[in-house]
Amino acid sequence: MAFDVAYVRGLFPSLGDGWIHFDPQAGMMIPNSVSTAVSTGFRQFAAPPDPLYPSGRATADVTDRARRAIADLVGGDPAGVVLGNSRFSLLSALGESLLASRKAVGDVVVSRTDDEENIVPWLRLAKRSGWNVRWGEIAVETGELPSWQYERLLSGPVSVVTVAMASSVTGVVTDLAPIADGAGHARALFVVDATSAAPFRTLDIRKLGADVMVVSAQRWGGPPVAAMVFADPGRIASLESVSLDPRATGPSRLEPERVSGALLAGTVASVEYLANLDEDAIGKRRHRLTAAISGQGEYLDRLMTYLRSTLENLNQVHVIGESANRVPLLSFTVAGISADKVVRRLADNGIRALTGIPSRALDVMGVNDFGGAITIGLGPYSTPVEVDHLVRTLASLG
Repeated sequence: MAFDVAYVRGLFPSLGDGWIHFDPQAGMMIPNSVSTAVSTGFRQFAAPPDPLYPSGRATADVTDRARRAIADLVGGDPAGVVLGNSRFSLLSALGESLLASRKAVGDVVVSRTDDEENIVPWLRLAKRSGWNVRWGEIAVETGELPSWQYERLLSGPVSVVTVAMASSVTGVVTDLAPIADGAGHARALFVVDATSAAPFRTLDIRKLGADVMVVSAQRWGGPPVAAMVFADPGRIASLESVSLDPRATGPSRLEPERVSGALLAGTVASVEYLANLDEDAIGKRRHRLTAAISGQGEYLDRLMTYLRSTLENLNQVHVIGESANRVPLLSFTVAGISADKVVRRLADNGIRALTGIPSRALDVMGVNDFGGAITIGLGPYSTPVEVDHLVRTLASLG
């Protein structure tokens, strides 16, 4: 079935604010089902998990349901799903656990494509463990992360290799297979940040070769909840617990603090929302997710092609990165006009866009020499009419 954008837009009452939302990197818009689940959850799941009381059992149940929902999204096992308030807090907890478990026995390999949430924890781990940081560099013209450099980066002792599946500023998708193979040969923990890809690409943690995958529900219309998924749940038992509860077992051992039951209810609702984007999809949630994300992806790929081609027809606009393999996110510059001024003009015309996102990729690509970059992205509610309004507004700058 063709993707029904009109149906999808009906799921977002907040679209009535009159703005065009091209800023999913700051958080996808929240569908009504998610906001309702969160508000209801604040009344239902206020107590901590406890088998003795109904409210405690309800909180334990919603925690289990959140683990199952994330597992369905990434093709993993609920027993390997660690829940947290942010990617940063989860990866920091993982680094602390690796250090305490004496698993940090080599250098850490990070990349310029990653968000700071997936870089800073490993920089701190390297500093505390006394090991070096090795950087995967991007190709400036394409924005891609060449896999050939990892043969050199993975020589010698390495503890962790981390990389983003897709850049949050250029949208460029990384070929993970050769990096996963190299990390496996080096016996390093391979951590993939799939946050920017999750709303647009079907994820399968094992097929992608990740040992650990992190995602953030905010990027697909969920609340501020993140998940860190282990391909092999048994690996968690070999790591030192960082939980405040000395009795914690399973994935709870790597959860330094409890996530609100209300937010977990919203996380479950957000995964259900994704699974229901295709009204005709039937069967188990994993199957419905695969069908719905595939249909959404095809629609947004076409819309992204249209967006990029129309932007490139504007002489004063330069789209950053030549790679065609990307999720529907990109950054661009406007000749002779600072990014701040461009974003203000867009805002004056009812368009939300982003600038000033901390990005080592954009720094390396030299965008600051041209007044900074404007970063935009599409959501399942985006339309060609909105793209046309964006292009007309940018054309008026010339």
